[in-house]
Amino acid sequence: MMRRSIPVFLSAISLFVTTEAFASISLSATRVIFDGSRKEANITVRNGGQNVLVQSWIDSDLAENTSLPFAITPPLARVAANQQQLLRILYEGGGMPIDKESVVWLNVQEIPQASASDANILQLAVRQRVKIFFRPADLPGEAAKAPAQLKWKLQNEGGQTLLKVNNPGHYHVSLADLEVGKSDKAELIIGATMIAPGEDRTFKLKAAPLSLSPSLRFASINDYGALQKFETTVNFQSMSSATPAEVQDQQ
Repeated sequence: MMRRSIPVFLSAISLFVTTEAFASISLSATRVIFDGSRKEANITVRNGGQNVLVQSWIDSDLAENTSLPFAITPPLARVAANQQQLLRILYEGGGMPIDKESVVWLNVQEIPQASASDANILQLAVRQRVKIFFRPADLPGEAAKAPAQLKWKLQNEGGQTLLKVNNPGHYHVSLADLEVGKSDKAELIIGATMIAPGEDRTFKLKAAPLSLSPSLRFASINDYGALQKFETTVNFQSMSSATPAEVQDQQ
């Protein structure tokens, strides 16, 4: 039985490696910032491998049949090896909220051409998905200042310690590595999440903080994909806001 399973396992590994080899496209940005005062935004698809077809579309986290006032051109394009293709994201001019930032998703799917040399090669269509942040014209405030505007507080409900956060601003805040407590004994609350404009979010702490005013640290991903650290202290009496620390590498 063991001898028969080894070839099957090795075959599975070879298929995985073959599949990975076809993931040849990359995008010029990790997110798209759509300025609502303009009618379009652009992103570039780069092909570092073999000739591929690139299919692109826009959707949201809502129901699949939700109609969005966006179009992308070209929706289907052939991109030769070591070439690139500009994708234009077009906005109809209406249909999105005008009092806050919204998020939809850009999907870019790579479809490798069929291999004529080996009919047994497994080929998969690899999809990349990035956020499009749509910012209405004349939206108050600045996206870069939104992380420092988050309001944090501890709360006890039924013996459970909770960390609450409110986003009073007009922009989404993308968080990474949210933790509470001393650096050497900090509890990682969540690895990554996004707080929407006007949203209230609650996180459960595994244990009550050793201090009545424990430190809170998180990183926020800015428009350019860079991480900026923020820190503050939180307590049970009042809301607190974090202050920026330092900028790190792009994500």
